[in-house]
Amino acid sequence: MSLTKSHRAAGLLAALLLLLAAVALSLALGARQLTLSDAWRGLVDESAAGYTVVHQMRLPRTLLGLLAGAALGLAGGLMQALTRNPLADPGLLGVNAGAAAAVVTAIGLLGITSLSGYVWFAFAGAALVSVLVWAVGGGRGATPVRLALAGTAVNAALYAYVTAVQLLDTASLDRMRFWTVGSLAAAQPSTVAAVAPFIAAGVLLTAVLARPLNVLMLGDDSARALGARPTRTRAWAVAAVTLLCGAATAACGPIIFVGLMVPHLVRPLTGPDLRWLLPYCAVLAPLALLGADVLGRTVARPGEVPGGVVTAVLGGAFFLAVVRRARLVAA
Repeated sequence: MSLTKSHRAAGLLAALLLLLAAVALSLALGARQLTLSDAWRGLVDESAAGYTVVHQMRLPRTLLGLLAGAALGLAGGLMQALTRNPLADPGLLGVNAGAAAAVVTAIGLLGITSLSGYVWFAFAGAALVSVLVWAVGGGRGATPVRLALAGTAVNAALYAYVTAVQLLDTASLDRMRFWTVGSLAAAQPSTVAAVAPFIAAGVLLTAVLARPLNVLMLGDDSARALGARPTRTRAWAVAAVTLLCGAATAACGPIIFVGLMVPHLVRPLTGPDLRWLLPYCAVLAPLALLGADVLGRTVARPGEVPGGVVTAVLGGAFFLAVVRRARLVAA
């Protein structure tokens, strides 16, 4: 059962405090351990011993985790509302794979190595695959199962293509091998600056769409009776998902399951109201991604496990639990 408005506001504040704690840990933990006080001094004092570590490595990585996490969480919430599919996720429905395939094409075949160049390929790939999965899944008659199956098939084909391009271009293999599993490790200030405007535009568009999508969940006929325009709302929602997923994937690779897990965890607190669900997703998804990244840094120190691997392991178990629960309810 969803919470009252005051309880939702209090819960959102608690989530923000947890996110702040995750940011502090992200700045402090890694191959070189810093205390929280050392991390703070490294953040604000140029003469501090940890200044270089914090500003050149940890801060860009943390900022990218915040941006990419918010983008993936909002995209997942949008996709689940748009398709009325509780299993919808940018990773499961092939959107991230489309962006990844386009970026690998740009890097491996066209020689485009700058983020500002291949981010446009990521947008195009995400948009094309969104339309393809929707069409293969049945279009207006698509069901959650058909969309999931279509997304799985497209995912498999695109990741096979990604692997083939990497194997054919050995020079690009080393450069792309960490990117293709999803990681924040290569974050740089220029990376954050390049994707921030696109993610900001996607977030703004998502905020505008929250109320129209709430109406759209009543059904197209009811939505039209209330003055909504379903076709235009869906088109803008696809544009928002493309901006969010394309920018996040271009910056840190295809990270899956964040967009699936977070809306599921949030919905018991907020109910279906997107005016509350989406802000919760924008806070808790970065918390999940930064938590996975910090965990990956600490379990294999001085090396690290890419954050995308951690989210895949945890998210895979969560996905199986969701499917099992749905079967039990259906039975």
